[in-house]
Amino acid sequence: MPRFTVHIRDEWLAVPCRDITNTIRWLGQEALKRYMKNKPDNGGIPAGKDTRFSMRRCQGLGLLDADDTVEDVLEDNDFVELAIEGDTMSPDFIPCEPGYLSLDGNSLTANDLVNLGRGLYKIKLTGEAERKVVQSRELLDTIVKENKVVYGITTGFGKFARTVITVNKLKELQENLVRSHSAGVGNPLSPERTRMLLALRINVLAKGYSGISLETLHAMIQAFNASCLSFVPEKGTVGASGDLAPLAHLALGLMGEGKMWSPKSGWADAKYVLEAHGLKPISLKPKEGIALINGTQMITSLGAEAVERAQAIARQADIIAALTLEVLKGTTKAFDSDIHSLRPHPGQIEVAQRFRSLLDSDHHPSEIAESHRFCDRVQDAYTMRCCPQVHGITIDTINFVHNIINTEINSATDNPMVFAERGETISGGNFHGEYPAKALDFLAIAVHELASISERRIERLCNPSLSELPAFLVNEGGLNSGFMIAHCTAASLVSENKVLCHPSSVDSLSTSAATEDHVSMGGWAARKALRVIEHVEQILAIELLAACQGIEFLRPLRTTTPLEKVYELVRSVVKPWIKDRFMSPDIEAVHRLLIDQKVWNVAKPYIDKYQTEYIPESRPGSPTAFSLESPASPRNFLKHDVLRVL
Repeated sequence: MPRFTVHIRDEWLAVPCRDITNTIRWLGQEALKRYMKNKPDNGGIPAGKDTRFSMRRCQGLGLLDADDTVEDVLEDNDFVELAIEGDTMSPDFIPCEPGYLSLDGNSLTANDLVNLGRGLYKIKLTGEAERKVVQSRELLDTIVKENKVVYGITTGFGKFARTVITVNKLKELQENLVRSHSAGVGNPLSPERTRMLLALRINVLAKGYSGISLETLHAMIQAFNASCLSFVPEKGTVGASGDLAPLAHLALGLMGEGKMWSPKSGWADAKYVLEAHGLKPISLKPKEGIALINGTQMITSLGAEAVERAQAIARQADIIAALTLEVLKGTTKAFDSDIHSLRPHPGQIEVAQRFRSLLDSDHHPSEIAESHRFCDRVQDAYTMRCCPQVHGITIDTINFVHNIINTEINSATDNPMVFAERGETISGGNFHGEYPAKALDFLAIAVHELASISERRIERLCNPSLSELPAFLVNEGGLNSGFMIAHCTAASLVSENKVLCHPSSVDSLSTSAATEDHVSMGGWAARKALRVIEHVEQILAIELLAACQGIEFLRPLRTTTPLEKVYELVRSVVKPWIKDRFMSPDIEAVHRLLIDQKVWNVAKPYIDKYQTEYIPESRPGSPTAFSLESPASPRNFLKHDVLRVL
């Protein structure tokens, strides 16, 4: 019986099809039925056949006509994606074949790499890149013809660097290298991360300093464009000499050995996956094995995803914290521009400005803020008052790491390097992963602080003695527990992060019989940075849910326009908490909003407008000011007008 795999939101569902004359509309409805079956409230999807959706093949991203029959447009075991119209948790479809991104080894960015991982682009080489690749290969061919002794080309590797290999065994040398180094363990990288890894290795080889042949590089590009992806275990790299084990697994599949995955075939023997897409296994030439496996691309590709996700959650953390401050009836005084001009760290200034653009002002008045203008509280807890200082250093660290990762993405990290213009090869240490390893350890520590301070704000929201709201944000406490255990979940994730933030790059173990006697442990730095960031996203999702629930107890008062838009976005996927219900799907739904940056996209137009309209101007005796937000205005002075210094 034919079977199809349908992707809905974050789940893959197997849908058998007894009658292949059924339509694509039937397939979508059947998949939705299976998705909704075990979801509370049907996962927020209206029951019945009135739900509107679109479908496309995962392979090639081609849109499917709802009236076409399954047999006409799909093959057995095809992968299909379904997007529900108006559903914030569904992916945005690109209704066309992906375009091409030209690689030259010099201009790829972390954002480009993430988009390549998502399948938004195919790859091609620039003419200049092809010319450099050909030149370096010609030098290697000359070295082989002249029987010169050069490391990694006519010798063994590591401890065997002094063992000379005869010409008739040079191909076997490279193949043996890939096979023996394919010794990783653990779960395979996801298709998206494997696609990033392959794209990044292609980009580095395109620089023209590795000696790869143009034929082999084109074969790698064809495999990428067909999404033929090797089985790459996530564990096994020590980060010097590069990411040997993961990159060896990547190369092994391209050789037609081991396992591969594609949307068309699923997991199967590599040679059959390549054959199904009309591709041939690569045949390694001298030096090509080491060219394929020597480098920091595992650390860097995972690092690119980590730093992009970190940037996304950091700016959304400001929005969530601003909403919490509103619910807890905090003051905007702590975000005055003059305060932050006296300690002008870029991130701190950026966060304070973002808070001003979202909170009560002449630009966006808030009924909630107006309701406590004459209260007797003097100032707020650090978890609200110090957001610019705490969130700010996170942003500055992310920017620092971004620069490191973008440099690493476009760096030649092979060994030996092939300098065609000098006519020689030179052994060095560019494969050492210390740069991205250290940077990603920094990233985990910095981003974790967003979770640490968020968990404390969740406590304030749930604690009636601190919030003036019902305990755990629910009516009929005792009968209902509300957000009690959601806060416990946040606390547990913060505790896990404290362990994960221990730097992996402070460790080193000598390998390869003391030839490789100092390593970076960057692979673990990258993997745990991603785990830390995921925990941060989940904790902030809980805070956003709690803040929106707090808003319910302040109605009919309304907050500022941008924060009301954020509230409406959350309510489009999660209903208010009237009585206890299964909470995990709510957290998952809001987590998806954060991953897709939909909270940021809703608030960004208001932030941008504020920043263009509130133009800094000079004021006597003051370092900076904002023309529409003078601290002397009644709106800013009346609220919490007596400040106590701690």
